[in-house]
Amino acid sequence: MLFTCAPHAPADGRGHGHQHRHRHGQTVGKGGKFFTVDIHCHMHVPEADARLKELMPEGTGGGTVVDSNPLTLKINQAQQKAILPKLTDPELRLRDMDEQGVDVQAIAPSPFHYNYSRPIEVARETCGLVNDKLAELVATHPDRFVGLGILPLQDEQASLAELDKCINDRGFKGIEISTNVNGQDLTRAGIEKVFAKCEEMGVLIFIHPIGTSFTGRFDDHYFRNTIGHPLESALCAGHLVFDGYLEKYPGLKICIAHGGGYVPAYPGRFDHPYHLRDDCRVNISKPPSEYLKMLHFDTVVFTEHQLRFLIEEWGAERIVMGTDYPYDMAETDPVGHVDSVKGLSDADKAQVMGTNAARLLGIDVPAKA
Repeated sequence: MLFTCAPHAPADGRGHGHQHRHRHGQTVGKGGKFFTVDIHCHMHVPEADARLKELMPEGTGGGTVVDSNPLTLKINQAQQKAILPKLTDPELRLRDMDEQGVDVQAIAPSPFHYNYSRPIEVARETCGLVNDKLAELVATHPDRFVGLGILPLQDEQASLAELDKCINDRGFKGIEISTNVNGQDLTRAGIEKVFAKCEEMGVLIFIHPIGTSFTGRFDDHYFRNTIGHPLESALCAGHLVFDGYLEKYPGLKICIAHGGGYVPAYPGRFDHPYHLRDDCRVNISKPPSEYLKMLHFDTVVFTEHQLRFLIEEWGAERIVMGTDYPYDMAETDPVGHVDSVKGLSDADKAQVMGTNAARLLGIDVPAKA
């Protein structure tokens, strides 16, 4: 059954007519001209952290630390404490959505909850706990929130079982996965049936990295995020293309976070050797860029010219508005970011801001007040 989003009034009670000024100098109405969906935002489940510590006490691998640089770790720990209310309180989330002009959030758990490196019994339990809490959050405001669940991807059968619960029992609209499973590429991690089932069910796969499988040279300056995340996404997209998954499963609905990483900006580097080398066409029958056209990329790229490039290169129908709320690497003015793109038509803005996401998530687009 399709989710139906009803028009809403902002939490401050000023209604759809209130206007706010964003940083680009244009005026955007709260809940205004276009139906808007944030495809990329997160929640956190402290209860899952506590349960993980019970199951895996200190000294047995029971942490979720990905930062080895002491300064980065200190900053991230302070940030997590500061933003925890936004990660857990639906009313604070709604207030911020109204300030941003976001009608619906497709909420995914914090990637720190993946737990792919844990024993399967631990990952199965913590994933279930996280997904249950996400379902509770969505239920508080089902006209404003939809859910994207997580899976214990280190085990295919456990993932299929959790996928069934996410979609058929909890009513989620998709899943969130990382770019690799314990350093194994998604196409080589023994989870092919998960992709097949997602295609069969029409389930959105939102791909979001957590750190990088490369270490050492990425430790300083927050490179594990600023360089590591887009690099991980590029490798992930490359394997989906060259390992033939997008040819084998053409009905997959995939959105890659952070503008898709590095690959969308440099498709010619994939296409050029395809015509020259046998090792670049073992599993595919078309130039790689033809498969990249099947993917979707979010708008979390921060600059107008980069977003304009994505839209011009891949088409407005493939770009989906996101924020990365509520982290410091978030785009805090998602509507203004899309509005800032020079020469973008209202029809294209409507697609990027909401209707593309509605199509991927299988939700109705309400008439705007």
